[in-house]
Amino acid sequence: MSVKESPATPHFGSDGASNGAGDRLALAVAARLSRYLQILTQAKKMGKDTISSQELADYTHVNSTQIRRDLSGFGKFGKRGVGYDIDSLVSQVRKILRTTGQHNIALFGAGHLGQAIASSDVFADHGFRIVALFDTDGDKVGNEVTANLVVRPYSDLRAVVRDEQIVVGVLAVPSGAAQGVADELVAAGVKIIFNYSEALLQVPPEVTVHTSSPAVDLLYALYFYLT
Repeated sequence: MSVKESPATPHFGSDGASNGAGDRLALAVAARLSRYLQILTQAKKMGKDTISSQELADYTHVNSTQIRRDLSGFGKFGKRGVGYDIDSLVSQVRKILRTTGQHNIALFGAGHLGQAIASSDVFADHGFRIVALFDTDGDKVGNEVTANLVVRPYSDLRAVVRDEQIVVGVLAVPSGAAQGVADELVAAGVKIIFNYSEALLQVPPEVTVHTSSPAVDLLYALYFYLT
């Protein structure tokens, strides 16, 4: 067993050029493209049809030249003086990141955080669908959190992972419970875990863990503010 954590806050530097859509992306390129996709999706929700590389640079703090270089490595996007068509670019970036289609998520923890995640569009905007919400609290089991999501008993985990083809497990549980849930997910065959707890999870090398921590993000922002 090993501790495997992906960085909570990617560094969007100028390194990591891509060799093309057929190759595995360099980590820095994948991180930047994921950030671009986040901005594009939000811009679309705000009613924008086009966006320039400079606007993307303003939102991501990635140099506009780097943005154009990242995107031009996969084809011809955008028109000089007009910018990028957002719908088209979203579609292309999703193809590059291989995230087209729908991916099913199981969410663990029906407390305040879990319910907030379940009610948010944060995953749905990018093709992820929360199809199951689990909790060990018998008083929560059976409660309807959203129109299509009822809290399930934790004992259903393996059957649901199999039947719903779960690809990501999201942990919104106390730190003391996180490792046990991660172990169950690994045993059920889940390869990606998104961890909202402060626990350092031990998983096999083939399993990826991403830990989301507002405190870490604040420290990262504060560092650049102070320096």
